[in-house]
Amino acid sequence: MVRVSSTRGQLVLVAALALALALVALGVAYLQLGYHDDIGAAGHEPTAQLEATLERALDDAAREIPATYGWDERDEAEDAIRTELNDTIETLETSRLEDGHAYAIAPNATHASVWEQAHCPGGPDRQFGDCAVTDAVVLQERGGRATVLAMSFDIVVTTPERELTVTTTIEVQAD
Repeated sequence: MVRVSSTRGQLVLVAALALALALVALGVAYLQLGYHDDIGAAGHEPTAQLEATLERALDDAAREIPATYGWDERDEAEDAIRTELNDTIETLETSRLEDGHAYAIAPNATHASVWEQAHCPGGPDRQFGDCAVTDAVVLQERGGRATVLAMSFDIVVTTPERELTVTTTIEVQAD
């Protein structure tokens, strides 16, 4: 008789475990219900992910510029930045074509000049040297070296429903 209750206890334990697993599976299915990759969070900026990817790429590209290029080589520094970013921009522009989303990312030198005037003060009390904008890349002379501060872009997002244009300046994050 003792053996029957021991088997019954094991059976109850196995049934409880099976029920718990079924509830976990139902919970996961419920959380995924209604998910679709085109549905954005309320208030989510459609270009935020593009900007975040550009920011990481610009940070990576700008990291070695001061060690490689002097201030008198700032045009070459800008070429290096643009060359480094081209692959990322190409990948972004073609990343969602199969979903009907097209991205166009282009440098905006005018916006970069406006940013440079607002963020690079002149006069005798400034901490670093002059700033210059070369094809949408804002560079500053620091210790005789070219340092990348920011880059401005026009981003156009085209979907089957609408087209959105954003102009943004991405600042290089200090290490």
